[in-house]
Amino acid sequence: MTMTDPERIPVIIGVGQINDRPQDPDQGLDSLGLMVEALKQADADAGGGLLAQIDSLAIVDQISFYALGKLCEPLAVAIGANPAINYQSAAPHGDTPIRLLNEAANRIGAGEIKLAAIAGGEALRTAAGRAKKAAMGEDKSYNAIRQVATRKEPNYAQAHGLSAPVDVYPLYENATRAAWGQSLSEAQEESAAIWSQFSEVAAENEGAWIRKPMSPADILAVNENNRPIAFPYSKLMVANSSVNQGAAFLVASLAEARRLGITEDRLIYVGMGAAAKEPASILHRDRYDGSVSMETSINRTLTLNQLSVDDFDCVELYSCFPCVPKMARRTLGWPLNKPATVFGGLTFGGGPIANYMSHAVVSMVQKLRTEGRYGFLFANGGFATDNHCIILGKQPIAAASFPQDFDYQAEAEEKRGPVPPLNKGYTGPATIESYTIFYGRDGAPRAGVVVARTPADERSLAHVDITDAAMLDFLTSASANPVGTTGQIISMGEKGSLWQAA
Repeated sequence: MTMTDPERIPVIIGVGQINDRPQDPDQGLDSLGLMVEALKQADADAGGGLLAQIDSLAIVDQISFYALGKLCEPLAVAIGANPAINYQSAAPHGDTPIRLLNEAANRIGAGEIKLAAIAGGEALRTAAGRAKKAAMGEDKSYNAIRQVATRKEPNYAQAHGLSAPVDVYPLYENATRAAWGQSLSEAQEESAAIWSQFSEVAAENEGAWIRKPMSPADILAVNENNRPIAFPYSKLMVANSSVNQGAAFLVASLAEARRLGITEDRLIYVGMGAAAKEPASILHRDRYDGSVSMETSINRTLTLNQLSVDDFDCVELYSCFPCVPKMARRTLGWPLNKPATVFGGLTFGGGPIANYMSHAVVSMVQKLRTEGRYGFLFANGGFATDNHCIILGKQPIAAASFPQDFDYQAEAEEKRGPVPPLNKGYTGPATIESYTIFYGRDGAPRAGVVVARTPADERSLAHVDITDAAMLDFLTSASANPVGTTGQIISMGEKGSLWQAA
């Protein structure tokens, strides 16, 4: 049923974002400070004086200043607000800002609130600078993301090097390359084309962290400034979390926006969203050459809003690592020659952990205010785990109706293929399902892992012997695709198992 009651129609009325670049990390803003400044900018963008009136405050969880704990009360006090609804996301996942936007739209559609604020911020660069300073300059390995991922006793995947997102996403990259019939060079050239466009968008965006356009050749060149990270990704292909960035936006009912005197040309309408997840464990997934939860969230969003890819003038396809926008653009039908970002991507726009999509919302609103009709936002979180899409429009989205149930997990599960059982102690013949090689800061291989399928179609992991030059050459070969090739998993006793070529 089409919504016609302006009290129940959600619109974005104000957006703000901030980059903090202190010379001295002790003078930098922490995550809370970034959120405060971003909210003040969003308030100013909406005309000012609105923060004290918000009914709801939703916060994207952060990791850079973990000791701050829950920020609900401190942030409300800092902005002079006393919202009836005040909460922080349970975890810092990349889909969080879009989910919080969808939740605010639902509350407005239900008549529960009239004005909501959503904010997030990460100061990983400042946190790392302070840690290094405290260690008298000796701490060169501060990595908050990996610290969060390895707080507990290593599990089976972590024992094989699969701890942080940068370790896992290459499994999807190498599996999709094989499934799409691409050579290594073809796959890398697609990544470089997408990332070069990202850099060009970032160069024109005042909110982006790195504003230097780079050619596809720049992205592909592996050198001291673009060292290999995890095969086949180099530094310029992965999310840049070494940033201090905050972003926020205000969502109101259309009626409230009009009462506040906000002109129609400043309003951006919120469409309906759809979400679905992959299993939390990367080893309990049906495949690495696609994601039924991603496909479900994208396609269901199109259906709900009765729009197609041809209706979108701009998109934001989450870009922590190239495999994500590659999979998303194929599902959506977005062409390679059009930028898949409005902010600049997580490498160049900046990768503030879970809050990237808040910056995407800010940039999408800014773009739609000046050109185009509709924009598509695709968010991804975890280890290719969480997916949440939503649509924004310069004009009302006729099919949109709130509140809505955006959870399409059941639909995704119906499409999921059989999940192979895990065999942790397997030895014997097997086939490569996917793999990656991990590199040290000096650019030399430091470890590797093969995800394998046994003849009984079980899944098992095996280490790669990085002293085996022939093995490394084969796994990183430009002329052959290792996925689907056979070999042996052999036991190394307490050290686990090792992959051996056939």
